[in-house]
Amino acid sequence: MSASNSKYSLWLIAILLLVLCPLATLAQESKGQTTSITGCLQKGVEAGGFTIVGEDGKMWELFGKVDATHVGHKVTLTGHELHLSPAKEAKHADNEKQESSGKTYADFQVKSLKMVSDSCQ
Repeated sequence: MSASNSKYSLWLIAILLLVLCPLATLAQESKGQTTSITGCLQKGVEAGGFTIVGEDGKMWELFGKVDATHVGHKVTLTGHELHLSPAKEAKHADNEKQESSGKTYADFQVKSLKMVSDSCQ
């Protein structure tokens, strides 16, 4: 292999790594099976953040489009559990611990929201 072909191969490998690394990060933020959670929609600690505690007692930090007008309402969310990259998870960890008050918690990607009741009773 000539020196010029060798340099070309190294550049090609570098470019492929640059292209594939973001795809690997997206794979870590994978989506799981579509599921529904019913509970009381609450404002989160983070600006623009929302949480919900499901009927099983698990707290979810919500990502995606959530209508703030439904805070304090009983809602059913459809979406999937979200698995963030370790760096993004670390960014949210302190707030999640504060919001969960010792409960089990996870992240949820909201696809749709349906109001069940205008109160959480």
